[in-house]
Amino acid sequence: MHQEIRQRICLLDYPPGMRLSEAALAEEFGTSRTPLRRVLARLEDEGLVLSHHGVGTLVTDADINALEQVYRLRVELTELTGRLDPVPPSDAFLVKIDGLVLRAAQIIKSGTAREFTQFDMDVFQTLLDLTSNAPLRQTLERLYFQTKRIWLRTAIEAQLDLEEEFRIFHHELEAIQLALLSGDLDAVARIQRAHVSMSFKRLQRQNASAQSGSLETDGANDC
Repeated sequence: MHQEIRQRICLLDYPPGMRLSEAALAEEFGTSRTPLRRVLARLEDEGLVLSHHGVGTLVTDADINALEQVYRLRVELTELTGRLDPVPPSDAFLVKIDGLVLRAAQIIKSGTAREFTQFDMDVFQTLLDLTSNAPLRQTLERLYFQTKRIWLRTAIEAQLDLEEEFRIFHHELEAIQLALLSGDLDAVARIQRAHVSMSFKRLQRQNASAQSGSLETDGANDC
């Protein structure tokens, strides 16, 4: 339940401000409200929902400026995955990476922003297995899903150049693939760190550009 509801929030199936019905969710998942409330409490602790007395549980908003510190922390912690309890990739893991690289190439041709977001989540969860450090894994996962909605919202609202975004990510995955084949997990972590940092910088520029365009439009309307 937790993973499914969290994914729906990150894919904007449950947009900011939406009230989550305990009755409807309990019926959908075939469970009582007690375990569901534990899941909602966990999501609230992760910053994805907020419970209001007399109102219910609402999906929180995600603002790129408010989450800037979270992004910066993600950048620094990501590099630690190559040094703290690294897990050498198995043959099965390398096959999985091969499949992700192929999926990335297909997304370039016909992918949507939503499909890319789902794909990015799959990549994140896969690469997280390269460290067995439980506290680091838990912290990175928490921070990742706090920020995941921002990319999709920006892609939709600011009309990102999706093909360019997909190509960049495809190249990054190919670089990770090569680093894995050479057994350099530290390089894998540095590539991931650069991905998070550069992706955030692009989002900031796009967000600033969209806000500037909105202000110019408002100014023209005032004339």
